[in-house]
Amino acid sequence: MKVAVTGATGFVGRHVVAELHARGAKLTLLVRPSSKVPAEWSRHTVLRQDLLSAHGHAFELLGQPDALIHLAWGGLPNYKALHHFEHELPLHYSFLKEMVASGLQRMVVAGTCFEYGMQSGALSEDLPARPTNPYGFAKDALCRELAYLQATHPFALTWARLFYMHGAGQSENSLLPKLRAAVARGDRTFPMSGGEQLRDYLSVLQVASHLAALAQTGRDNGVVNVCSGEPISVRRLVEGWIADNGWAITPELGRFPYPDYEPMAFWGERSKLARCLGAV
Repeated sequence: MKVAVTGATGFVGRHVVAELHARGAKLTLLVRPSSKVPAEWSRHTVLRQDLLSAHGHAFELLGQPDALIHLAWGGLPNYKALHHFEHELPLHYSFLKEMVASGLQRMVVAGTCFEYGMQSGALSEDLPARPTNPYGFAKDALCRELAYLQATHPFALTWARLFYMHGAGQSENSLLPKLRAAVARGDRTFPMSGGEQLRDYLSVLQVASHLAALAQTGRDNGVVNVCSGEPISVRRLVEGWIADNGWAITPELGRFPYPDYEPMAFWGERSKLARCLGAV
């Protein structure tokens, strides 16, 4: 099976590449010209181009793949930047439309739990999207645009709404890397929010496995939550990491305010994901 991956050098992308390689896929990887590429990727076709420069011949450049896993997206982690719908949205729609018009039959596109907005509790795919920041809005708009595109250019779409992740290669500004850095400095306390917010966390290795499997189904899955389905408080998550690693550090709760762009308690409902993976 020939699979193309955009955003291949990103946090999720690197693990998706490793998972697809383990599954025996023939890979073509689209990366930014300035990206550092692992030496072991010499076994794959690597294209150092951005989405805009690939315009007009992207499908051929990517080796006329059987499936595309589209992870590329700029402007993060600033979720409130207008850049997401002013620049990223039209760029990505144009790229994906060209791929489909040129012959692409199936794609898996990374969405975000922020498409649900400020809705609380267990979030299922049949809930209406109500994004409250530009990033979530742009992702939801792209999902809707692709659904309209299917009416004129039929293709199989899986819109993978990603929840929270952790693992190797994560941004240094993320929770676990910040905790590791504090431990490495010898800090006695770790400043954080009150920690009572409930979130849905999944290992990036599991996320990569799910994305690769969804690409292999060949079916039109529509929107699918890629999540654990198990809420956990951020306080309990941090305390678990500390206990598991035997670190001598104490959470300093209430040091920072809770984020204003997400509700206090939300997590993914994963029954649809289980059904989709069961069909692989």
